[in-house]
Amino acid sequence: MTQHWQHRIGSQRDWVWRGWQTRYTYIRASQPTQKTTPLLLLHGFGTSIGHWRHNLAVLGQSHTVYALDMLGFGASRKAQADYKVDLWVEQVYDFWRTFIQQPVVLVGNSIGSLVCLAVAAAHPEMVKGFVMMSLPDPSVEEEAIPAWLRPVVAGVKGVVASPVILQNVFYLVRRPSFVRKWAAIAYANPNAVTDELVDILAGPAQDRGSAAAFGAILKAMTSAKFSPSVKTLLPTLNTPMLLIWGRQDKMIPFSVLARFRDINPKLQLVELDTGHCPHDECPDEVNQIILNWLETMPEDQVDSSATPQKQLAVSD
Repeated sequence: MTQHWQHRIGSQRDWVWRGWQTRYTYIRASQPTQKTTPLLLLHGFGTSIGHWRHNLAVLGQSHTVYALDMLGFGASRKAQADYKVDLWVEQVYDFWRTFIQQPVVLVGNSIGSLVCLAVAAAHPEMVKGFVMMSLPDPSVEEEAIPAWLRPVVAGVKGVVASPVILQNVFYLVRRPSFVRKWAAIAYANPNAVTDELVDILAGPAQDRGSAAAFGAILKAMTSAKFSPSVKTLLPTLNTPMLLIWGRQDKMIPFSVLARFRDINPKLQLVELDTGHCPHDECPDEVNQIILNWLETMPEDQVDSSATPQKQLAVSD
């Protein structure tokens, strides 16, 4: 009998960050080598550490692996905060300083990959390399809209992002039936949309404060200040980078990949016949791609087998 996903994602702990309870998990390397680098996994919009349930144990055989619920998602506090990529960058950096304190490889999906990119740019001392899957670039949408039409689009976004409308939308989209339909769009393989996946995606939406956090995050995403431009950050980095993209991605069209091909020669590209979440849709293939890529990275003298610090006190 297959274990419940909660039992397949490592040792979960709570960590208080800036007064907010946040959730993370870790798996110590079961077959550590003398020179291995720890990994830190960052989920996408609306998901959580549970979305890595097919990846953590496999990657954790040779690398100590951490996964973090970013503020507002998963089992982390649905806080009233100024949500933007920079906020999650600060959360990731503080987590790294608290628990890891040695260079890591970041692995992210969707918004998580955008956070990986921003962390690497802001804190190069902590990032040995990073893997991105389905990288969004908010500036692409802005460039695609004619200048004369942008004020109209901004006005529509303002109406859609009103608290009343967002609250009503939230109570609709958190229903398991709607979550299943959304996942069917995000995934190319319908067999990957399981009851377990729906449980992972829909569960956090029942938490206290989830409606307000959902509204705050979606409203923030309509602002130009939500995220830095990928085209601005990517050329500045000398860190090893891997970008994995699904050819059938309906959330971020595959054509967007062409914008990133020539921006930075260090960026390695892998195309897969999947949708928006390759790590969950074809985990065996993605796990091996990541492990193979890690083998190509320069060796260092860092021991990644250190035990995470003792769980901090939690208040709720």
